[in-house]
Amino acid sequence: MPEEAVARAPAHPVWRASLSLGFANDGGTTRLVERRHSGPLRVQKPLYPEGGAVCHAIIVHPPGGVVGGDQLELSATVGEGARAFLTTPGAAKWYKANGKVSRQSVRLHAAAGAAIEWLPQETIFFDHAHVELEQDITLAPGASYIGCDILCMGRSASGERFRSGRVVQRTRIRQGERLLWWEQGALTPDGMASPLGMDGHTVCATLLAVGAPLPAAVLAQLRSDAAAAGAHVGAHVGATQMKGLLVVRHLGGDSEAAREIMLAAWRTVRPHLLGRAPFDPRSWRT
Repeated sequence: MPEEAVARAPAHPVWRASLSLGFANDGGTTRLVERRHSGPLRVQKPLYPEGGAVCHAIIVHPPGGVVGGDQLELSATVGEGARAFLTTPGAAKWYKANGKVSRQSVRLHAAAGAAIEWLPQETIFFDHAHVELEQDITLAPGASYIGCDILCMGRSASGERFRSGRVVQRTRIRQGERLLWWEQGALTPDGMASPLGMDGHTVCATLLAVGAPLPAAVLAQLRSDAAAAGAHVGAHVGATQMKGLLVVRHLGGDSEAAREIMLAAWRTVRPHLLGRAPFDPRSWRT
């Protein structure tokens, strides 16, 4: 559909939704102590598949997809010594713009000794989507973070390409007074085709981890396993460790393969960074 036709598409209601969560350490058990929402954004009841130390929360957007003009805001604060694992029940779908920009803001804060894991399932951008995504992570000294994003441009399984549209992404991580990570960019059809962009691929993924550095042997094994898994499906995967920050990147054309590769990287990182055993997130398999 030409851009002019998209701009003339019928008007639709705009959803504005926000969700604010607070977690606290209660004698070794992490409790969900704050839950405020406005509009269609919710969290299911707290879950404890690992025992009381880690509180699992599944973020739900009842409409099931984001239409042009929708605005979503998620914030979570994890208090001292508390641990929260945040995920979603399914892939996020961003529909065509209809002449309006959709936005999502994610703001996460972890106090000293706290840990946040932000592992939403993949994000699918339909053709003609115009989206702005912003993530702002603030960590106190001694706090830990693992976050992963899997972006799918178009619906390859349905034969739909991302031929028109724009996805802007900004991610910032601070720990104390230090800026550890600042990345911003825009994905467009031209950029996807460019060797300096996605080089013709349709799926990109990033895992960012802040905390104790991985031992050299573990980092080497992570790189070897990721590269082998990527080569098996024709994807490019790499890992870079800087002081206090680990980055794992994926570039390919299969969202299922990206999920498995990034989950495998998370399972490797989690025990060393958080001292917690890896597991299989139930919501990712239902």
